Amino acid sequence: MPLEAGLLEILACPACHAPLKEAESELICTGQDCGLAYPVRDGIPVLLVDEARRPA
Repeated sequence: MPLEAGLLEILACPACHAPLKEAESELICTGQDCGLAYPVRDGIPVLLVDEARRPA
């Protein structure tokens, strides 16, 4: 489910503060040294470092 228009413009990675990009059912950090993937559940981004995973 796509996020509301403009939401990605204001969201940032909680770990490194880099912008996020949308991919399927998660948001991926664009930071070079970070790359955490945050889940999106029921259209709501879960921006908790403890819930994030490292993409393969």
